[in-house]
Amino acid sequence: MDRKLISRRIGSILDDISRLSNALYAMDTTDIQRYPDNYEILSTDAALRAERIACRLRHLIYSSTSIQKGEYLQSASVAQGISITYENGVLEVTLPGLLPKRRQRQSSEFLLDPLYFALEQYAKEQPLPHYRNCVVCFAQVYDQTLPTRRVRDYDNLEEKQLLDLLSTFVMADDTGLLCDAYNTTELGEQDCTKIFVMEKKRFPQWLAERKESLKTISDF
Repeated sequence: MDRKLISRRIGSILDDISRLSNALYAMDTTDIQRYPDNYEILSTDAALRAERIACRLRHLIYSSTSIQKGEYLQSASVAQGISITYENGVLEVTLPGLLPKRRQRQSSEFLLDPLYFALEQYAKEQPLPHYRNCVVCFAQVYDQTLPTRRVRDYDNLEEKQLLDLLSTFVMADDTGLLCDAYNTTELGEQDCTKIFVMEKKRFPQWLAERKESLKTISDF
């Protein structure tokens, strides 16, 4: 890539970083108790801007270095804290942060690309399950030290692209005839999203066990 083009792209990213810094400063000086809506707008803007910066840096790496996309994204999945486990017939995927709202599609590439390569790497090291009739549970885990007003409606969350990605690796099809979706809200040590996939016959027992072991919003 031409050095001048690289410099222009870096300069544009630096501008975004400056705007991110301003947004973070505004967050730090906003009274969250008196102006919760303003704080939500500022924090959402900052988070999405940070994700765009990360994606732009990824593309700069791909186009200006010898590092391959797959090689980098495997490292990105580790850095993000993406984890995949399979135990007792249940596939569990943990993602950093909460699912984006449907209108915030800028988050998709930031999250989905590393998840794809994490699943691909997992499949190389050990066999993934393959479900025909299954239930997919999306658990939104909220930091228990923060206000519960942060909890969002399920129908505003972006789940389709995650479901499409998971179906590529572990499902016969994500059609409603074969796949049921279930949503739950939990409290935890930090914000994250957990996705569980299992056969439909396994779901009732799994749900009962999970409700017993975790503290949910309904406790309040």
